[in-house]
Amino acid sequence: MERQPEQARGEHYFRSGDCPIGVRTVTGGGGSRHSHDLTGVPHVHDFAELVIITGGRGEQRVNGGSYPVSAGDVFLLQGFSEHYFPEPGAVSMYNVQFDPTRLPLPQQLLRKIPGYNVVFQLEPSLRSLRNFRQRLHLSPTELAAAESLVQRLAHELERTDPGMEAGALAALLELIVYISCHYLPMQPERSGALERLGEVLSRLERDCRRPWQLPELARLAGLSVNHFLRLFKAATGSSPMAYLNRLRLRRAAALLAQEHGPVAEVAARCGFADSNYFTKQFRQCYGVSPRAYRRAIQGP
Repeated sequence: MERQPEQARGEHYFRSGDCPIGVRTVTGGGGSRHSHDLTGVPHVHDFAELVIITGGRGEQRVNGGSYPVSAGDVFLLQGFSEHYFPEPGAVSMYNVQFDPTRLPLPQQLLRKIPGYNVVFQLEPSLRSLRNFRQRLHLSPTELAAAESLVQRLAHELERTDPGMEAGALAALLELIVYISCHYLPMQPERSGALERLGEVLSRLERDCRRPWQLPELARLAGLSVNHFLRLFKAATGSSPMAYLNRLRLRRAAALLAQEHGPVAEVAARCGFADSNYFTKQFRQCYGVSPRAYRRAIQGP
């Protein structure tokens, strides 16, 4: 019988159920290791893990694939991805663990950063494809700055006063933004399909009202329409137009919860030229009409 991977649970890594964030240090060369350390054992976990390689050189295996790593490499391991280091003593790293499903991360703002889309969504989703075995690599100066942010996060998590959760969330968000803003190359012409796809997602987030067309999005990604469709579906699980439609509906739901303007105006501001079509799509997504949704959130 095939051996099942070990399961790491957030309860072993997070000090507080209200603050599902943790920092663990793994020291190479046979040094100290953290409690519940599964670095050298095939395992999965029910949270996300941002890995920052701080020293050494080695190999990591993720879902059957093998990936060389060295100091400065940064990558995200999504929940329930099987991974381990065959020679765990070869590298040193920070493991920043967090549960994005239980944290109030400002996804709408983060997704406006192309590098966030690449590091935290696209690269993990496309990692199994040979042509996308690439990841963020920080320079020594950038790595030192990232390490400083991780240490600040660890310090916040050690606090015992009531501000610990807020401080830890703020420190995690600062680290995520720093990592996201250092992904894309300085010269756009040298970017690859992964980076350009990250830019497409960012453009959709920043301007969902625009009447985007599939050929235009494919040109932004520098891909043929068919290749763009395949890559987009592999990365996000949906077609570009379905992704855009859900983005517009999320934006509309936020406006309905906050404002009192006419539903037709909300529809237009979110890219729906036909308010009747908007109402139909909104009902399919949320189970109620836009007006009923607003009443449920704002009250009569």
